[in-house]
Amino acid sequence: MIFRRPRRFVYVLICLALPAAALYAQSQKQSPSSSSSSSAKHIKKPAAPTDSGIDAGAVTDGVYRNKTLALSCNIPSGWVLRTDELNAREEEKEKGEEASTTAAGAPPASSAGAKVLLATFSRPPEAKGEEVNSSILLAVESAASYPGLKDAAQYFGPLTEVARAQGFTVDEEPYEIAIGTKTLVRGDFHKDVGSRVMRQSTLAMLAHGYAVSITIIGGTEDEVEELIDGLSLGATGK
Repeated sequence: MIFRRPRRFVYVLICLALPAAALYAQSQKQSPSSSSSSSAKHIKKPAAPTDSGIDAGAVTDGVYRNKTLALSCNIPSGWVLRTDELNAREEEKEKGEEASTTAAGAPPASSAGAKVLLATFSRPPEAKGEEVNSSILLAVESAASYPGLKDAAQYFGPLTEVARAQGFTVDEEPYEIAIGTKTLVRGDFHKDVGSRVMRQSTLAMLAHGYAVSITIIGGTEDEVEELIDGLSLGATGK
């Protein structure tokens, strides 16, 4: 089954935290067969609706809320936001790519309505540190971009393949997990980074015609579980 070429922004995200949408998109390229730096405690004005048609959400008093997805996410005190920065960086790259392909006489690459809704880190990604840079990334992408994608579990075939290529080890097979009133599919990975262990859990679901991925990075299993406990999904997103 042939999928479209991935958008450029996936490579930035892979370098940061390997979110599900990014890994899925990159794997299809490899095998055709197959914001602001302010603390999260501060109030962040709601962003304009994304081009994907899903509410961009907003952070207020250390909590990210998204009405469309009925989702909320607690952000630890002192963490920094990089959502707007990542999206702005990728928009600039896309403009350059479109101009290049048009000049060559080929039609510009089509947009899949992919967007990072939340990117938050325990320290700025560019800042070096001894500990794992814990993070939470929420991304959405049109499910129509991937013909044949019928359930979230399908994300974890190519995701696992690429994660292994990046040096991650699969802890166990993907499994269903209930968060609030929703059921998602979860995959757990870990990677040795010097004397440290980076632990990653990616949760995926299909909603409103979009593939939604939530990727959690932490230095310990307890830290990852604590961050996941800060997620809520339901009718009100509270």
